[in-house]
Amino acid sequence: MKRILLALALATVTGAVFAADTPTLPVTKSPAGAEVYIISPKDGATVGQEVTVSFGLKGMGVAPAGVKKEGTGHHHLLIDVTDLPVAGQPIPKDDTHVHFGNGQTETTVKLKPGTHTLQLELADENHIPFDPALASKKITVHVK
Repeated sequence: MKRILLALALATVTGAVFAADTPTLPVTKSPAGAEVYIISPKDGATVGQEVTVSFGLKGMGVAPAGVKKEGTGHHHLLIDVTDLPVAGQPIPKDDTHVHFGNGQTETTVKLKPGTHTLQLELADENHIPFDPALASKKITVHVK
């Protein structure tokens, strides 16, 4: 039992040390007045299991990931994510953080029946969120 507790304590301390040592990457400042938003579906909509999400952007342009061009970024769709990704770190790529690195402005996602939240976040060419973050209002959809 003592070995298990010791192993857990060491794992916790080691994780905290590595997290503290994780360097932040250069962050791109958000252009004044820039906004990202979800065009559709509308907040509170009841939708089928295949949902088309249209992305909106004001005050900036869209460029693929890896392309450094001032005043541009690319979209990430956050599905059922409670908090925005960590500032200064690339946005994770998983089932809840969907990347659109080719500059896409629309997608169709499959969602299980129930209530889900959707939010967009714009990032620079390296998938790093802008500062301050350019994130849409979080919307809720009800999947039948």
